[in-house]
Amino acid sequence: MDVTPTTVRAERERLRGRADAVVPVVNAVRADLGAAFDTDVPGIDADDYRDAIDAVFADGDRAVNVTGLALCLRELDVRGDYPGFVVDELLGRELAATIAGEQPLRLLAEATFHYADVTAVADTPGRAGLDDLDAALAAGVQTRLPGWAWRDGDNTFEP
Repeated sequence: MDVTPTTVRAERERLRGRADAVVPVVNAVRADLGAAFDTDVPGIDADDYRDAIDAVFADGDRAVNVTGLALCLRELDVRGDYPGFVVDELLGRELAATIAGEQPLRLLAEATFHYADVTAVADTPGRAGLDDLDAALAAGVQTRLPGWAWRDGDNTFEP
């Protein structure tokens, strides 16, 4: 794998182009988790998704890492899939966390990745890592974007 500025730009466009597949997953996850935590979390639209991807790629170091992880997931396949379960989950979790940002969002995106992967993303035929790629995009973007009441209010622990 050779990650160049051209590769990063191409990956940004490819991920932006996943809006039709990822936005419904983001909204399903937000609805489910909102219900589980008894809170209303607004959905997002394709423009919100693309803006989040643009923000991720505006940070050059983060963009390189997101590109590398996405490329690995896109190419990953393991005959029989189960032996590859650990590596595609590891890569997906890390991609979600990298998209989300710093702590505590990073950890929340990792946890959300597993939820999205199991409940909201359909199996993507062809390669084992493709469904994990969409789950990671959804988990990272949904965590990064505002809408959760605990993020919108004052932090009671700030001095």
